[in-house]
Amino acid sequence: MPEDFRVEVELDDEAHGYSLRERMRALDLDDAARARLGKNVVVTRDGSRLFLYAVDEVQVREAEQVIRSMVDTEGLTADIRVTRWHPVEEDWKDLSVALPRTPDEEQAEYAAREAAEAREAEREGEYDWQVVLHLRGRSEAHELAERLAADGLSVARRWRYVVVGAVTEEDAGELAGRLRAGLPGDTDVSVEANVSDVRVGTFQFIGF
Repeated sequence: MPEDFRVEVELDDEAHGYSLRERMRALDLDDAARARLGKNVVVTRDGSRLFLYAVDEVQVREAEQVIRSMVDTEGLTADIRVTRWHPVEEDWKDLSVALPRTPDEEQAEYAAREAAEAREAEREGEYDWQVVLHLRGRSEAHELAERLAADGLSVARRWRYVVVGAVTEEDAGELAGRLRAGLPGDTDVSVEANVSDVRVGTFQFIGF
């Protein structure tokens, strides 16, 4: 299975207060990295953060050396680290952290993912996934919403729709199955990503 690697570059603008000239040099890193690394590495930017995506460890280490050299040449200050995508935990972790190799290690990463997403949902009041139930009428929706809220679930009701928040897609699927079993057969039950919780940064995609 292909693995995803990236170099994360946090330009230290806030700490050092770059001059306008330094800011312009920092912005030029995107194009300069593209020229040095070619089409095999994808470069994106989100504000003061630069990301260089590679397909394997050899390529990402080369990208790391290139970007460190460029940052030094331009006289900039940056925090640079190499990470790898962990698909079970759904998070970028330092390259020194090995991917899970056993069922127990996979379960530990999944538990860490659930805990992190639960903390985020509690902090922001938004869940990444939701179960949407379309009831026959408003009274049925109201009754179901009150019952689910009493069970400690995060519930919202809109007209004949009841929306229940879930931390992960797996949790949402399991919850949908449980709810579907106790509802009339004509109740429409679906699992959806909460698109209002998706943050879209300003990116420049380079290298295609």
